[in-house]
Amino acid sequence: MIAESPIHNHRSACPLDCPDSCEFDVAVQDGRVVKLDGGRHHPLTDGYICGKVRRLPEVLYGPDRLLYPSQRVGAKGEGRFERISWDEALSTITQKFREIRERRGGEAILPLAYGGSNGVLTHDSIDARLFRRLGSPRVARTLCAAPTRRVANAFYGRMAGVALHDFQHARLIVVWGTNPQVSGIHVVPRIRDAKAAGAKLVVLDPRQTPLAKQADLHLAVKPGTDVAVALAVHRFLWNEGHAALDFLAEHADGWETLRERCQEWTFERAAELAGVAANDIETLARWYAEISPAVIRVGWGSERNRNGGSATAAIMALPAVGGKFGVRGGGYTQSNSGIWNLDSEGAIAEPEPPTRRINMNQIGRALTTEVESERIEALFVYNCNPLQTLPNQELVRRGLLRDDLFTVVFDPIATDTVAYADIALPATAMLEHRDLVRGYGAMVMHDAPKVAETPGEGRSNMEVFAELLHRLDLAKPGEPETAEELRAALLARDPRVAQELERDGIAAPNVGHSPIQFVDEFPRTPDRKIHLFPEDLEREAPLGLYRYQPDPATAQFPLALISPANNRAISSSLSQLIEGDVPVDMNPEDAKARGLADGDRVRVWNALGEVHCRVRLTNDHRPGLVSLTKGIWARHTQNGASSNALSPDDLTDLGGGACFNDARVEVAGL
Repeated sequence: MIAESPIHNHRSACPLDCPDSCEFDVAVQDGRVVKLDGGRHHPLTDGYICGKVRRLPEVLYGPDRLLYPSQRVGAKGEGRFERISWDEALSTITQKFREIRERRGGEAILPLAYGGSNGVLTHDSIDARLFRRLGSPRVARTLCAAPTRRVANAFYGRMAGVALHDFQHARLIVVWGTNPQVSGIHVVPRIRDAKAAGAKLVVLDPRQTPLAKQADLHLAVKPGTDVAVALAVHRFLWNEGHAALDFLAEHADGWETLRERCQEWTFERAAELAGVAANDIETLARWYAEISPAVIRVGWGSERNRNGGSATAAIMALPAVGGKFGVRGGGYTQSNSGIWNLDSEGAIAEPEPPTRRINMNQIGRALTTEVESERIEALFVYNCNPLQTLPNQELVRRGLLRDDLFTVVFDPIATDTVAYADIALPATAMLEHRDLVRGYGAMVMHDAPKVAETPGEGRSNMEVFAELLHRLDLAKPGEPETAEELRAALLARDPRVAQELERDGIAAPNVGHSPIQFVDEFPRTPDRKIHLFPEDLEREAPLGLYRYQPDPATAQFPLALISPANNRAISSSLSQLIEGDVPVDMNPEDAKARGLADGDRVRVWNALGEVHCRVRLTNDHRPGLVSLTKGIWARHTQNGASSNALSPDDLTDLGGGACFNDARVEVAGL
């Protein structure tokens, strides 16, 4: 009888696009991951992880895993490939890149990457070095968090937020534009602890999410109207004597203009636009004025529309005007990614070239342009699944179908985008290479070692981009290439963090795990002040800062379509594990007006495209709102299209962000 191989347990961390940056306890047998659980060294993970990543072994060893380099043999989109060697694949890429660069220049070679790997070593390191030296276009990665990042930089210099585990100390918690029960679950127990101690919970979300059902007050605001609600709260604070004038005089500027611009937003006017009761907005305003500590969890849902920048600005200005800083559990939390002192440029080892910038939200336009001088001839896709994650899906698809576009897709998984590749390269997945993982909610950084073997012939980003640099004669002696060398370069500015990672496998930023805003942490602006009316934001916004742009709904397309996250995937990552069709959710009143019943096959459409799927009726949606979860694959609808077939590639008022929630549609039976 042959003895069963032993199981070894390892510490690692999750690099996926989630605020929590969980620590893993990974069980490995014969080089394969057999189980994941939460580690206990991470103060937020505390021994449990989400159900999404518990299924990671099914992803690592499932039927969608890319195992070998391959070359297309059928038409683009068919997904027919034949296996080739790594040498053949890299030789083909090198030859194509050389020929295009010599004939058209590097700006005809477009790299396309996003958050499929949020690891610090596997993203924006050697890959950026390669494409900078090629002279490729610079891609503005504005798919998410662009308006919030723009505002946070201008207002607070990306000051560290309230630690997620400090939400338990708040007496008022406002969750605005996020659903932590599916995106960042570890703050939820802290919210429940706070409620058990008497705190009030307010949720602003167009849907009645499970957390909204537990709230003391839920405002089901129409998509795109958050700015009006926030400014109505400001008007109350100013006009009823609740503005923290002494704090603002000492720590802020620009508040006079904010006070002026909020005056048009009475509770009644904001309520009419937002589709909520004026009394509910007034209740939020009174609670916010009177209860402390008060914390706002600033999400990304409220930025995904034409008013996203001004909405974020109005929300993030509330703690300053309301005087909520200076106490544990008081202030705001948005993203904490900017608090780490990493030397990214030192790791890249190549300055950014003055090439043209292409907004990621308008890749469809870039790939289909008729302007010859702007024509993209080669596309290198990695760390993302653009066909299922970018707006204006059918325009993106049209670009990917071009026979004269040489496309490389480098991914651990055979995503829908892979079907359009000329060369498909298998990548290592999380846990199969070493990485550094930093939280953008949780204030931790993990040293995430390689703990599992790669099935097939997958190679890491670091290996492949270093090899291409050498093959293209773009490598330079002495620059960092290995994981160890990149790690040393990235952490060169902060030896304490490097030492903690080496000793403990986990490290805190210099502000610690639980900073108090305006006690331990101050604005990281040059003058350490809050700037509530930056002139550059006023110039950038089409109507100016703190302004409202009207709803894009028409008589032909009256329904607002949103594409929220779900509890089974992280954007399109892990979505292959979703079984069966994914329905569009609709309020029964809207369904009745259209003669629809629960489970009917429907067509959801607008001028950009259409989706064929089932309809699911729910009272959790306000009338006029429909939703189709983001990140689903072609297999999840009856015509292979997703919500992004209906999403415009227009840009937000600030930061050039995506306007997913400005999709306006109609629904009818098929």
